[in-house]
Amino acid sequence: MFGMTADIGVDLGTANIIVYRKGKGIVLREPSVVAMSVTKKKILAVGEEARLMIGRTPGTIVAIRPLSEGVIADYTTTEKMLGYILDKVCGRRRLFKPRVLVSVPSGVTNVERRAVIQATRAAGAGEAYTIEEPMAAAIGAGLPISTPGGNMVLDIGGGTTDIAVISLDGIVVSNSLRIGRMEVRGRDLVAGLPKTVEVTSEEIRAAMAEPINLIVERVKATLEQTPPELSSDIIERGITLTGGGALVRELDRLLSLETNIPVHVADDPLSCVALGTGRALEEMSAIRESQVMVGAD
Repeated sequence: MFGMTADIGVDLGTANIIVYRKGKGIVLREPSVVAMSVTKKKILAVGEEARLMIGRTPGTIVAIRPLSEGVIADYTTTEKMLGYILDKVCGRRRLFKPRVLVSVPSGVTNVERRAVIQATRAAGAGEAYTIEEPMAAAIGAGLPISTPGGNMVLDIGGGTTDIAVISLDGIVVSNSLRIGRMEVRGRDLVAGLPKTVEVTSEEIRAAMAEPINLIVERVKATLEQTPPELSSDIIERGITLTGGGALVRELDRLLSLETNIPVHVADDPLSCVALGTGRALEEMSAIRESQVMVGAD
């Protein structure tokens, strides 16, 4: 028995789903993949088990990623995936429907935000709210966002990159790029057979140069849009990197060189958004007042 209701925070990422349960911490970390039966329209597996099926399934089974660029690309499958996750985290037999807070990119449209809320409620949530990912990331990284000072966070996820300046529990300036990481598979075009090749670090750097340059330019643009009083705080406090992209070697150093501002990688950057949703749930009333979260009508 979990008490009157379970509070659940969900980092609904393009690449991974991380779930925080109030009082328990992070309780689930799985790839955002669903394996479904084409004939029965039934979920066969979710998460790591489903990821292992990608490219290896017979014609009657399809393994898909229902999220693209941080938003819902396949509503029905996302709803079923969320239902599976809630059952796994809260149990199939529960007296009360959980209250769920889901992270969304800062650049989402109202339609995309509403789709997340509706899918979460249809999946079995009693109440559903959203919180913008850079806000959740800042909370999870332990930044002093409630104070009257500028905090800048750069969250690089699997499908989106979010940049935000936060002060007094609100986002002052934000930018969102729908670029992140990708999986690559292939075959030898000459022989027509699968082939394993060695990719050098120089080739990886060349491949990553374009998206990294776009991120650097957007960070600079965000700084230019930031009020001078908050800019001085950011120069002193630095920029905090979160998300899987924060683990790219030397990225923090490159950003610091390009902006002349200290750049820090958060502790456990992969978990910051999920941890932030959990901590936000504990401060639900305060965050409602600041209008950080948006719920269903």
